[in-house]
Amino acid sequence: MDINGYTEKARAEGAMIVDVRTPDEYAEGHIEGAVNVPLEALNGIWKAGADEETPLYLYCLSGGRAARAKARLEAQGFENVTNMGGIADWRGALEAARGIDRAARP
Repeated sequence: MDINGYTEKARAEGAMIVDVRTPDEYAEGHIEGAVNVPLEALNGIWKAGADEETPLYLYCLSGGRAARAKARLEAQGFENVTNMGGIADWRGALEAARGIDRAARP
């Protein structure tokens, strides 16, 4: 399954979609409804409303940072964490933090 399928699954489950990229990357465009918790700030994920039982679906640009975030969160006791991969493979529209949507990519 790729980021597109995982996003559908996360939304169907009511899970939290987490963009672990930097705030600047997030501002340039992110999946609608995703919260930004940068890899360097994962210890504060509870501020976004997550607890150890919250289903978390993580993504970054290519999947590498999301993999590191998944390992860190699991080490902290989070039980349901999925690495969705990278937004580079996303085929939907992107929501921009500055309020400008980018069109869906083919």
